[in-house]
Amino acid sequence: MTARAGRKSPGPARILIVDDHPIVRQGLSQFIAQTEDLRVCGEAGDAREALEAIRKTLPDLVIVDLSLGSASGLDLVEELKAQAPKLPILVLSMHDETLYAERALRAGARGYVMKDRPIDEVVTAARRILRGEVHLSERMSARLLQKLVSGAPQATDSLIGTLSNRELQVFELIGQGFGTRNIAARLHLSVKTIDTHRENIKHKLSFADSVELHQHAFLWVQRMPKPGVR
Repeated sequence: MTARAGRKSPGPARILIVDDHPIVRQGLSQFIAQTEDLRVCGEAGDAREALEAIRKTLPDLVIVDLSLGSASGLDLVEELKAQAPKLPILVLSMHDETLYAERALRAGARGYVMKDRPIDEVVTAARRILRGEVHLSERMSARLLQKLVSGAPQATDSLIGTLSNRELQVFELIGQGFGTRNIAARLHLSVKTIDTHRENIKHKLSFADSVELHQHAFLWVQRMPKPGVR
């Protein structure tokens, strides 16, 4: 994959938006269009469309949602990092930053903004990342700094944070009401693999049985902010 190596060309920086909600893409595009230094060069609703759009539009920065239908935005970030290591990525997600921001940075993103933040923060983050900086909220920056200084996770870290990226994805799909076979089909994995993930989740979160797993997963999903940008 060909990708731009930093901002070398004159004119507005080219932004590609990857989100499976058209209304989010439209809202972001309209807001970015009001700026002088940024412009949207393309949109994509899933990982496949994103990879194709990147090849065609050669963006300077990609804004990626973590929930892309049946796919994981973290998987896309990792793939983009492998194929175009110099392409900056900003994650925009409804998921709690305390659980997902560090995962996104490890995958290769340069910033993380939650969807319940004002929309102008996305532009601020994009500009910062295009300058070669990293963008996180003050709360998340302090949290990661404390973790670095102490050399260990904070005592307040949620047990859910012990789940791997794939286990977390399975946990969320369980909370959305998908059964094992449906999850396996959506993630292109075997039923046996999903069963293994389920057992690992129950063990890590100390759930007694599948009923408790489903109850907690459902409640966790219900507490998530609804998709949207304001």
